[in-house]
Amino acid sequence: MVYRDNRQAIISNNLLGANSGLIKLRTIISVILFLVFSSSICFFMDLSQYAKKPVDNSSAKKVVIIQPGHGLNATTEKLFKAGIIKNRLKFKLFAIIKGHDKNVQAGEYLLSASMPPVKILEILVNGKVNLHKITVVEGYNLHQIADIVARAGFASRTDFYAAATNASFVYEKGIDAKTFEGYLFPETYYFPKVVTPEKIISTMVDRFRSVFTAKWKKRAEELGFSILQVVTLASIIEKETGAPFERPLISSVFHNRLKKGMRLEADPTVIYGIKNFNGNLTRKHLTTWSPYNTYKIKGLPIGPIACPGFKAIEAALYPDDTRFIFFVSKRDTTHKFTTNLKDHNKAIRKYQLRR
Repeated sequence: MVYRDNRQAIISNNLLGANSGLIKLRTIISVILFLVFSSSICFFMDLSQYAKKPVDNSSAKKVVIIQPGHGLNATTEKLFKAGIIKNRLKFKLFAIIKGHDKNVQAGEYLLSASMPPVKILEILVNGKVNLHKITVVEGYNLHQIADIVARAGFASRTDFYAAATNASFVYEKGIDAKTFEGYLFPETYYFPKVVTPEKIISTMVDRFRSVFTAKWKKRAEELGFSILQVVTLASIIEKETGAPFERPLISSVFHNRLKKGMRLEADPTVIYGIKNFNGNLTRKHLTTWSPYNTYKIKGLPIGPIACPGFKAIEAALYPDDTRFIFFVSKRDTTHKFTTNLKDHNKAIRKYQLRR
């Protein structure tokens, strides 16, 4: 009996020891988990505070260019060297936690140390690149637009003009012409610094399509004109107009001439067909045949001579109702309109041949 009691006591003591050890182990694990949890909370709170706090509230914006293929590490290093961020590790950890470590987009960005890291990351992930303004003026042709693009630093003049006269690209965009002359709609555009000539052209052509509505297409059909013919006539009106209010009047002259089978005899069309024109239009130019010389050909030239704006296209579609078939410059941006050759010659003597 004594032996059995001792045995039971030993077993009880062992169980008590085991339970005590288990309790200690659980306590240690709980403490460790609490410390880990507390540390994690502190870490995330610290990271959250970091993400919301700018490095320098008075810092100016800087241009930062992220090249294609640059990952989070290279981007973080560039931001650090530019003084946009101060803690590389925290910025990378924050990006990873947000799931944006592989979402940084290439481009030119305008960033500042006065921006909190969360805002900087949002800009990089959403591709909110720095945009540059370019303005296409009404009546500019492809050569002039190529110069604008080159001056803005988007592409070389040669590369842009090559894309704008690429017949395959024109066909691909659904334009019934050989070049994009006339279809790069005059307006102010904004592009990132890293942009292709094709993207610039596509944006301008898409804008043209949004302006040339179904109503205008129907009107062109009523006139018996194709879209190309409307744009061509509008481009001539644009180049002939010094005073915007005269567009419908000048349009009426050309419409009347076309109906009568008369030549348009528009100087701007002749000039467009002259290579390296020096600014001096001569009688030889007027008598030399070209597909743009409306003194030699009947009807419209083979295509637009510039990119017309909204009002010029509208005037081509909706001319004033007149009997005018002549006009001559009064040398003050306006014109004298006449219905017969006698009055036209009189206007020439008055406005062009006077001292």
